[in-house]
Amino acid sequence: MNIALSFAGVSLALLVLWANLRPWWKGGRDPKALVPYGSTLLLGLLATMCVGGLLGWGAAGIVGLFSGGGDTVVSAAAGTSGTSVATAQLGTLTGPGGVTVTLYFGAILLIWKSAGKQDKRRMLGGLATGAVLGVLPGAVLLLDWLPDTVNTAGATAKAFFEGQVRL
Repeated sequence: MNIALSFAGVSLALLVLWANLRPWWKGGRDPKALVPYGSTLLLGLLATMCVGGLLGWGAAGIVGLFSGGGDTVVSAAAGTSGTSVATAQLGTLTGPGGVTVTLYFGAILLIWKSAGKQDKRRMLGGLATGAVLGVLPGAVLLLDWLPDTVNTAGATAKAFFEGQVRL
């Protein structure tokens, strides 16, 4: 994925992250309260690996929106332009890994249909934050296990359905 990311866009994504984690931290710290945000944060991260598909196209669009929006805000507030930051790719998907991501996307869509208004906002924030953080080299280094995990899960499921593996 060849995209340009600005430091202001990263800052905007971190603001969304903070806006979702702060109420949880100040409140009861119930792990279930993070599910709407966290589940779509993972989807945003996975979408950055879907280079040739609609999820990858959407992730690139989100990164562009955050970069442009962040630059506009910084320019209006501080009178300076945002600086660009380096980007990296989280990893590549195999065919079975792509099926796994697609099934996860379908599960998120089903959850979206029954979610309330506040949870839908959190889900959108998680998706956007995951897409932006998923192209940062530092986050890519921390999450280098994610592509292998998704690809292995898909390969294991395929082997199971083919009768090659027993659970």
